Amino acid sequence: MIFPIVAYGDPVLKKKAKEIEKEYPKLEELLENMFETMYAAHGVGLAAPQVGISIRLFLVDTEPFSDDEVLSEEERKQLRDFKKVFINATIIEETGDEWAFSEGCLSIPDIREDVFRNETITINYFDENFVKHTETYGGIVARVIQHEYDHIEGILFTDKLSSLKKRLIKGKLANISKGKVNADYRMRFPLAKKAR
Repeated sequence: MIFPIVAYGDPVLKKKAKEIEKEYPKLEELLENMFETMYAAHGVGLAAPQVGISIRLFLVDTEPFSDDEVLSEEERKQLRDFKKVFINATIIEETGDEWAFSEGCLSIPDIREDVFRNETITINYFDENFVKHTETYGGIVARVIQHEYDHIEGILFTDKLSSLKKRLIKGKLANISKGKVNADYRMRFPLAKKAR
């Protein structure tokens, strides 16, 4: 089942999400639906708050980035093969130089801005079978994880922009909340009457 994606302005996107237990009801079904929703919207990551569920769960599939010509074959292979579920994740360390990358978000269609993030992260998380992992990632994989992790912390990429950039996109963000945006996937708008 494809969920509507919650648009900018919905309070669920600004809440710190809650941890879940292994017995979380219908977890497998939720994960299937979230992957289906992410692929239908051509995303590379999706967090549970983006489908209106305030739990510490997100998933990532970086395969669409693997076509980039500037990447080495090794980097392309890593991006092609990186598909993971992160449950109750905690980033325990962010290291390396901050670097800018043009980020977008399924909850904020038609807006892309450069966001600075650390190059490398170390993260604790449980996978879909509730096996615990501690892993270190760098580059684009780290970037996608950081973006999705922010969602379970109630942070959007627009929160990381300068005050000038925020002022410049304020009108666009207000329009997204009202549903005045063209997205080629179903969305739920907080200030509109129904999902489109």
